Amino acid sequence: MADITAADVKALRERTGAGMMDCKKALVECNGNVEEAVDWLRKKGLAAAAKKSGRVAAEGLVGVCVEGTEGSVVEVNAETDFVARNELFQKYADEVVKLACKRKCDLNKLKTLDYPGTGRNVNDELTNLVAIIGENMQLRRVAHISVSEGVIASYVHNKISDNLGKIGVLVALESTGDKDKLLELGKKIAMHIAAANPQSTSIADLDPAVLERERNIVSEQAKSMGKPTQFVDKIVEGRLRKFYEEVVLLEQVYVIDGETKVKDVIANAAKEIGAPIELKGFIKFALGEGIEKQTTDFAAEVAAQLG
Repeated sequence: MADITAADVKALRERTGAGMMDCKKALVECNGNVEEAVDWLRKKGLAAAAKKSGRVAAEGLVGVCVEGTEGSVVEVNAETDFVARNELFQKYADEVVKLACKRKCDLNKLKTLDYPGTGRNVNDELTNLVAIIGENMQLRRVAHISVSEGVIASYVHNKISDNLGKIGVLVALESTGDKDKLLELGKKIAMHIAAANPQSTSIADLDPAVLERERNIVSEQAKSMGKPTQFVDKIVEGRLRKFYEEVVLLEQVYVIDGETKVKDVIANAAKEIGAPIELKGFIKFALGEGIEKQTTDFAAEVAAQLG
């Protein structure tokens, strides 16, 4: 039997796109012959992933998982919405978000964790799915949130199961109050977040670069209107207050009643529960956000194929 090195396995993986365990098995089966190993993988359908890796994957599923006072969200992408309805793909997304919630690791570490019942890791199992289903897929991102005491509430929009859908939101409420009431409040706030798309929890959390950019814009607008210099600062501060109401969660008007600010909704709930409530933070993943999707003219594509 040939001596199979890690470098041999890595080289075959880079050439074929197949999983590490599959590459090692191919080299063992082919006694270390790389060309035969490539053919072995192709015959098994495991080298197909390499051909698909360049295609845009902006569909798929967002998964959420809550365990006690901790929660995680993951996004797994595919090329088409059709694959999101595939049971194998759904099972993968479900297993991965559960692993993420259990281990609380970053994306790179998550990809190296053992995928249950396969002998492969999370990343290699995805490569295996690419070969089986026939589309490019990516485990794109993961995030975690927790409280020391209180609840993590979740909401899944356009869901295909309790924890899988197109938008996943987690809300962290720190409180010693009644957990059932906290969960009810948290779910409603999560629904608000899915609809209102805030950029930060509080004004203090807002990205300084975002705030400075907005300040510069409204300042230039005020000056271009010919307003006296002594009034410009007041105009800027007034415009920024409106900006906060658009992008800061606690300053937004609660979409459920259309009139109360979110921070006042929480304050009122705290009085009702009889314990302070602090909104520690939130996570929102919307499927495919930030990915530049390809647009295809189907008629032109068919005409091109016909020559």
